[in-house]
Amino acid sequence: MAPRPSKTADKNIVDRTRARRNADVARTVKETRDRLSQQPGNPAFDREMLKLHAGALTASAAVLPLLAFAVAVGGLFIGMGAAVALWAAVTALSYVGLFIYARHVRHTDAADIDIGAIHLRFLIAHAATGLCWAWFATLGCEPCQIEQFPIMKAVILLIAVAATAILAHALRGSLLATFALPVLAYVGFAANLWQPVEAAMAGLLAASLPFFSFVSGHLHRSAVMLLSFRTEKDGLIAELETAKSISDEARRRAEEANLAKSRFLASMSHELRTPLNAILGFSEVMAEEVLGPLENQTYRDYARSIHDSGNHLLTLINEILDISRIEAGRYKLKEEPVDIAHTVEECCNLVELKARNKDLRLIREFEPDLPQLYADERAVRQIALNLLSNAIKFAPTGSEIRVRAGWTTGGGQYVSVKDNGPGIPAEEIPVVLSAFGQGSIAIKSAEQGTGLGLPIVQGLLDIHGGRFELRSKLREGTEAIAIFPTTRVMPSLPGDGARRKTSSAA
Repeated sequence: MAPRPSKTADKNIVDRTRARRNADVARTVKETRDRLSQQPGNPAFDREMLKLHAGALTASAAVLPLLAFAVAVGGLFIGMGAAVALWAAVTALSYVGLFIYARHVRHTDAADIDIGAIHLRFLIAHAATGLCWAWFATLGCEPCQIEQFPIMKAVILLIAVAATAILAHALRGSLLATFALPVLAYVGFAANLWQPVEAAMAGLLAASLPFFSFVSGHLHRSAVMLLSFRTEKDGLIAELETAKSISDEARRRAEEANLAKSRFLASMSHELRTPLNAILGFSEVMAEEVLGPLENQTYRDYARSIHDSGNHLLTLINEILDISRIEAGRYKLKEEPVDIAHTVEECCNLVELKARNKDLRLIREFEPDLPQLYADERAVRQIALNLLSNAIKFAPTGSEIRVRAGWTTGGGQYVSVKDNGPGIPAEEIPVVLSAFGQGSIAIKSAEQGTGLGLPIVQGLLDIHGGRFELRSKLREGTEAIAIFPTTRVMPSLPGDGARRKTSSAA
């Protein structure tokens, strides 16, 4: 029976069964959007193109009326009379009406645009301006006696055609609706086709209409492509925002789950340690035959195995609880003045026997007269013991471990433990510093561990405001450095040096 999909938000956000479906849906949406963006007649793009056309007209509202007035001024100057002034006024009024309607369309919401009706009204308005240009093509100039007047009209019409092709490219058919009639009027009434120059100008004007129609169509396709790119960009941004919100929500829930786990383990300290203490105590009593002899040697061996296993399990539980408290933010520091050199020296004495069993030498190098740190002594001791235990575990037999404590260049203090073991590859250092992480070479060449020693050191240093550095090279060894910040170093007081010497002598 197939599992039913969960109705909760948690399951919907991190449901792994939806991953392939979501990818397929995203791919289908992208392909459909690409197909629609290139298909003519897409309503969304048609509305955008109408608004783009309206915007272009309102932005350049004065261009063609100024051309008409310039022609009127020139016509009055050469003696064309009031006819050209009347034509300029009517032409300006027709363009004003076109621009007013374009402004209305520009401020209309895209969802309220009736594509067919508005497109038709624009074409009618352009055709009305075309009637004015057809009127201009039929204007004569008998009083001015200028032989090149038809050529001048052809040049003015060419300028108007070029300007309209650029300004009205977003509306298909606008150029033909405007200048098909003026070109026919010029060829049929204004130009003397028996005159070579006028015939050439008529042919040029007639040829300019399809040419500028082609240019306008190319600009129209470019505008459609830009709109499709913008739509695709908006879609990708929306998808990225959705994916980011889903990822953030999933990460937040994962962090909450991890925090809940850490809090649970941190609160289980008493419940886990109490039965373990009983196991350790009773197995030690049996192994040492405190209450009487055990006649069977196998029972005594079993009791020692139980005690050793219990100790190993208690160490593991303590490390898990420590890292859980650190992750949950429940590790409370008991801050007090700590002599870092003295504390590290004591830790070296504690592991001395274990080092001798592996024929290892501990070389101590402590800078003299180090001031005290304001830190948690138990945490500093645990940092030193973890670093020393790690070095002893991985150092080869007969080698040496160099333990140093001193000043950092920034005024803080550090503890360094360096061995000449197998080393750690650079790409495995992040794994080693993660909880339960171990390097491949270390696993093969040393006894197994929990992989929590270094993460605990790193967590304790973070709580103190310090940092942890791990420097390693293959077959050359590893150096672990615990650095405490300058703010933790206490100012030296008179007599501190003498008290430390007395303590060392004792």
